[in-house]
Amino acid sequence: QVHLVESGGGVVQAGDSLSLSCVASGRSFSSTSWTWFRRAPGKEREPIATISPSGRATNYAESVRGRFSITRDNDKNAAYLQMNKLKLEDTAVYYCGADGFWGQGTQVTVSS
Repeated sequence: QVHLVESGGGVVQAGDSLSLSCVASGRSFSSTSWTWFRRAPGKEREPIATISPSGRATNYAESVRGRFSITRDNDKNAAYLQMNKLKLEDTAVYYCGADGFWGQGTQVTVSS
């Protein structure tokens, strides 16, 4: 059975940093892209960062470009999201996804 488990969410202040992790089990995702998504209150889930299987190519939503960084570790079957200079509008549930599989999400709350 395949599982993706996110961790690292929490409550932080605006301007702080937070690092999210997503670890997969049940199969390897080394040959697929990883994507981090988020769903803010009252909004649709949106993709915010994607990384290629090799890790050499990344893509970011305009709202997070320059502040967030996605990485991966194929040996650990994991993906990460480093979030810097967090803003109030970054408050959301963050999900990782790969090849049609999703995690349960981790809550990130940014307070003023």
